[in-house]
Amino acid sequence: MEEQIANATEEKPPRPGEVLMTEAERRIAADQRAASERRKQALNLQRENILSQRTSNPARRVALSAALSDIEAQINALE
Repeated sequence: MEEQIANATEEKPPRPGEVLMTEAERRIAADQRAASERRKQALNLQRENILSQRTSNPARRVALSAALSDIEAQINALE
């Protein structure tokens, strides 16, 4: 049992093409992924808000359409 624990905690050599990251770099990467996910969620909420709006004003419809296009472009850029 102790040998299994030692083997699990032992650092393994990197696989070919694998980049080694320090703990700080892993934390930074995780923070960046989390920030990107939060941004994507916020954009999706804005998108849903725009889609839920109804208006008979043609100028407002054009503005909503432009905003929707912009938000969808930002979402696609995050993916």
